[in-house]
Amino acid sequence: MIENKTQFYTGLGLMAGFIVVLIVFFSPVFGGQNGLNFLDNLYNSISKGSAYYIPKVKKEAEGYEGKAISVTIRMADQQQAEEVLKLFEASNAGVSHSGPQLTIDGDLGLVLANCLSDADEMYYNRGESLSAKYGYDARRAMYNWWKALKETEKELKRQERFKDASIIDLTISKAVESAYNYYGIEPQKITDRLGIVIGSLLFYVIYTVWYGFAFMYMFQGWGMKLEH
Repeated sequence: MIENKTQFYTGLGLMAGFIVVLIVFFSPVFGGQNGLNFLDNLYNSISKGSAYYIPKVKKEAEGYEGKAISVTIRMADQQQAEEVLKLFEASNAGVSHSGPQLTIDGDLGLVLANCLSDADEMYYNRGESLSAKYGYDARRAMYNWWKALKETEKELKRQERFKDASIIDLTISKAVESAYNYYGIEPQKITDRLGIVIGSLLFYVIYTVWYGFAFMYMFQGWGMKLEH
């Protein structure tokens, strides 16, 4: 039994409007995308724009030029070892493999410089340059860098070369992983899309309140009220 028709139908109208907006939001009206995908891509793009640490890592890595490393690392299989071999050869390192095992003798600074150059290409979505350089998929090349550097870091720690291991860890976390995870996304600065960002946040707040008021008026119209 409806006790207050004005409140009830106000709430019902708000709920109907909420549903209409919801249907529009999940329709492909935002450049062929629905609202959720559009905002997800927007915030991924802004996130990428604020996660560009490669120049800083490059500057730190320059201090390691001339530092020789000699490590033996193990890949998942022989194919990956052959692929990783190309990464180190392009870094002017001496490298050989036996099955999935690689033996590397090289300059740590030069290895990191080559890796960071590749990460830069990936960050700016120029994966075709890595494919041409190594002869296989660019994402696979960046994953191989991640795997090879992880194994090299472990080996250097075993050799108690902790400072050298730390620059490798920095390269992985701030360059390799970022370049791999954000590949294919165009970086944007939040200042360039500030209007849309503020608008989306306001929409979220207003839309949430809208939903709450719709239910509140409907329940009050039914006579359901909270009493102190």
